[in-house]
Amino acid sequence: MTDKTDHNINTEEAVEFLRNHLRRPVVLVGMMGVGKTAVGRKLADRLGFDFKDSDRIVEEKAGRSVTEIFDTDGEEKFRQAERNSILEVLSSGPCVLATGGGAVMNAETRKAIKSKGLSIWLKLDLANIVRRLENADDRPLLKKGDPKKILQDLMSAREQLYAEADIHLESQEGKASETVGALINSLYAYVKNDTV
Repeated sequence: MTDKTDHNINTEEAVEFLRNHLRRPVVLVGMMGVGKTAVGRKLADRLGFDFKDSDRIVEEKAGRSVTEIFDTDGEEKFRQAERNSILEVLSSGPCVLATGGGAVMNAETRKAIKSKGLSIWLKLDLANIVRRLENADDRPLLKKGDPKKILQDLMSAREQLYAEADIHLESQEGKASETVGALINSLYAYVKNDTV
């Protein structure tokens, strides 16, 4: 039997380890367009955990889309609903949670994620985010001007807060499954070296 370092751990062994040792929600943070929902769904599927998306929870409770909530109630009301949804999920045990790009702007949300979750900053460079979102019509914040400038400003304002995450990971161009594989290895290394 060959000796495997943590970096070359068999993915199935890592998955099994995580299933048995993760006690908190895995929380994906990062800019819109980096793939938090796609990666989160696949990660949850691999781990056998429930997948939650804070935007979808807000929409289900409000009976309206995020865009409609922004248009009628404003961003502040949306952020309050988002915070409440995230706090609820963080109290529900192990799962995978994809948060909205601006969730980290709320200090109470950040504090709760830090104390009750295991956070992962999913990163992607600005050019690729702009490319991924160029035809998006469901992003209220991008309707207020030049999308590239808006995304650049949002990234500048949020990066320091995203950087508070426990794990930082580059979103892989191409298939979400590649990012998930890297994420499982990073989670395995983190959890193995820390009591979660």
